[in-house]
Amino acid sequence: MKLSTQIKPISYLKANAAEIMDRLAEDQQPIVITQNGEAKAVLQDVASYEKTQETLALLKIIALGQAQIARGEIVPARDAIAKIRTELSKRPQEPHRQKRK
Repeated sequence: MKLSTQIKPISYLKANAAEIMDRLAEDQQPIVITQNGEAKAVLQDVASYEKTQETLALLKIIALGQAQIARGEIVPARDAIAKIRTELSKRPQEPHRQKRK
């Protein structure tokens, strides 16, 4: 993405809103909106925004995990699996369903 082609003044947004919406949907590239020569906002399509949010959530999970490791809050996999199996064995068993032929 060439950022210089994605910078538009607010007056352009006001005059070309429908065109900008079409462009966002087609290119899926963000557009920087300026006001008085300063960047003030970034417009992007919903799909790209959702992908960004999902990526940030995954990065947050990784950072939390790394912090737990750094604090020594770890459990060997063997112990974690044993605990899960114990918890599962305490649950009432569902009746097995027969497959239809």
